[in-house]
Amino acid sequence: MDTVPVWEQRLRAPKMTLPRWSRSAPDRTVFASSASGVWQIHSWDVSTGERRQVSDHPVGVLEGVPTRDGTGVVFWQEDTGDETGRWLVQPFGGGETIPFLDGLPVGWNEGLAQAEGMILAGISTPEGVFEIYGIAPDAPPHLIAAGKEWLAVAGVFASGSDVAGLSADGTLAALQHAEHGDITHPALRIVDPRTGAAVAERGDGSSAVVATAWAPEAGDQRLAVVHEPEDRERAAIWDLAMGEWRDLDVALPGDHAVLDWYPDGGSVLLRHVFEGRAELYRVEVATGAVHPVVTPRGSIGDARVRPDGRVWCTQLDGAHRVRVLSDDGAEPIELPPAPAGRPFQDWRYTNDHGQEVHGWIVEPDGDGPHPVMVFVHGGPHWLYEDAYMPEVQAYVDAGFLVAMPNYRGSTGYGRAWRDALTGDPGFTDVDDVTAGLRDLVRRPDVDGDRAVIAGWSWGGYITLMELGRNPDLWRAGMAGVPVGDYVGAYEQEAPALQAMDRALFGGTPDEKPDLYRRANPITYAGDVRAPVLFVIGDNDSRCPLEQALAYVDRVAAAGTPHEVYRYTTGHGSLDIDEEIRQIRTILDFLRRQVPGLRSV
Repeated sequence: MDTVPVWEQRLRAPKMTLPRWSRSAPDRTVFASSASGVWQIHSWDVSTGERRQVSDHPVGVLEGVPTRDGTGVVFWQEDTGDETGRWLVQPFGGGETIPFLDGLPVGWNEGLAQAEGMILAGISTPEGVFEIYGIAPDAPPHLIAAGKEWLAVAGVFASGSDVAGLSADGTLAALQHAEHGDITHPALRIVDPRTGAAVAERGDGSSAVVATAWAPEAGDQRLAVVHEPEDRERAAIWDLAMGEWRDLDVALPGDHAVLDWYPDGGSVLLRHVFEGRAELYRVEVATGAVHPVVTPRGSIGDARVRPDGRVWCTQLDGAHRVRVLSDDGAEPIELPPAPAGRPFQDWRYTNDHGQEVHGWIVEPDGDGPHPVMVFVHGGPHWLYEDAYMPEVQAYVDAGFLVAMPNYRGSTGYGRAWRDALTGDPGFTDVDDVTAGLRDLVRRPDVDGDRAVIAGWSWGGYITLMELGRNPDLWRAGMAGVPVGDYVGAYEQEAPALQAMDRALFGGTPDEKPDLYRRANPITYAGDVRAPVLFVIGDNDSRCPLEQALAYVDRVAAAGTPHEVYRYTTGHGSLDIDEEIRQIRTILDFLRRQVPGLRSV
C-alpha cells in the first residue's frame, strides 16, 4: 500500500453503516459496507459472529434491513443507478434472491416499514404519482394512499422507516406528506395501514413535523416526533392513545431528534446537533432527566439502542474514519485502519447581511500562501459536519486550504436560516459563498489568485452560478452532477425532486418563469471565463444528464475552456474504483489550471 497515494488509501479503507436489526430478532443485523470495493449489503449474526456479503450488484446497494422475524435480508436494488428499483429478499444465511413485495411498481423508494402482521411500502412512479401500500400476510399489496404531491413512509429522510413507519403492533402507520405544497415543511399523518383511514394529523405547512421512532412495545401508541415550535428542531412525544402531545424540555442549544427508544419504553435516545457536531443523551420520558451518552467529539451518523440497553452508534470526525462504537467503549465491528486526515477547524465569517456563517476549514501543512478551494455542499438542505471526507483530504494533500461554508439554506442552524433560501436560490446561497471567499483572501496564508470553486449536486449548481455571476473571482471550477439548466432539470428529474423545486421556488417553471430564469445557471453561462470541469452521471435522476449537457453546450459555444467526465451510473457512484477515477480526474484538471499544486 506504500505506493498507493494516501488520498487513495483513505478512499479504499472499508466503511460501513450502522447495523440495523428488527426488535423481534435483534441478533440478526444488516449493514452496508464498501469492503468489497462496491457498496453492498452484508448480514451479521451477533450471537455467532458470522458475517457475509448478501448483495452483489455492479451498481452497488446501500439500503437494507432484516425481515421482521430475522429470517431474511431485504435490500433495495437499482438497475442503472438512476435510483429507481425494487425491494428484493434473500435468506439470512444465504440462498436465492427473489422479489420481496410482488405487485409493486418499479419506481423510487419512499420508505419501507415492517411490524406485526403488516408491511408498509412507499413508491413514487415515473408518472409522478406517490403511492403507499399496506401489505398484510399472504395478501397482495393494497394501495392505501396516493397523490401527485410528495408522500412517503415516515423516516425515509434518514433511512429510518424501520422504526418510524409502523407502530410495534402494526396497527398505526406514520406518513409524511406535502399536500400543502411544501416538502421542506412536511406534515405528519397517522393512518390505519389496513385501510388508509386517517387517525390523526399534525402540521400545516408553516413548519416541519417529522416522525422519528415508535415506542418498542406492542400496544404502546407513543410516537417520537421532531417539530419546529420556534426556530430550532425540538423533540416531542405524541401519545396517540391518549391524544396527548408533550415536548421534551431539553436545555441544549442545537437541534434535537429522538433516534430510538430504550427497551423498557421509559427513556429515549436523543441526538443533539450544534454547529456541525453531535452528542447523544438518554432522556427519561416521565421526568425529563437528561443523561449524557459518552462518545468522542465529532459527528454521530446514526445510533440505536440494543436490547440490553447499550447504545450503538456510528462516529467520525474530520481526521478519523467512521467506526461503529458502543457506549461501553467497545467496537462491535472493528474495521481495518485508515490513514488519518487533517482536522476540521471551525470557521466563522460575516455575510453581506451582518449574519455569522459557520463552516469548516482544513489547512494543509506548510506556511503558505496556499491555493484555496471553496467546497460547497449539496442538498441544499444539508450541512457539512465534522466528518471524515477523503475527497476533501485529497485536495488538502494537493496543497489547497479547503473551506466548507454552511450557507443560508443549510440545515442545522435553525428554520429561519434554512428557509432563507426559499424564493431566492442562486443568490442567498451564492452570496454567502462569495462572502466566504472574501473572508478567506484576507488571510496571509491564502493566495486569492488561486481560488477554486467546487461542489457536487447543489454544490455543483452553486459552482456554476458563482462562475457565471462572479467570473473574476475564480481560477477554475469543478461542477459535479450539477443543475446546469434548471428548467430542463425540472422536466427530467424524479418526482420528489420536482416537489423540492416547487417548494423552493414557490411553483413550477411555468408558474414562476422569471424566478427560474434568474436562478438558472444557463442564464449566465455566456459570462463564464474560468476553466470548468464537469463530472456527470449518465443515469442521474436528480440532476439529469440532458440538462447538464445543455449547459456544457452553452459554454462550449461561448468558447469557455471546459472538460467533461462522464460515468455510467447516477447521482454519485457506489463503486470505489469509479470514485477514485473521478477524484484523480479532478486532481489532474486542477494541476493544469492552478499553479503550484503538489503531486499526490
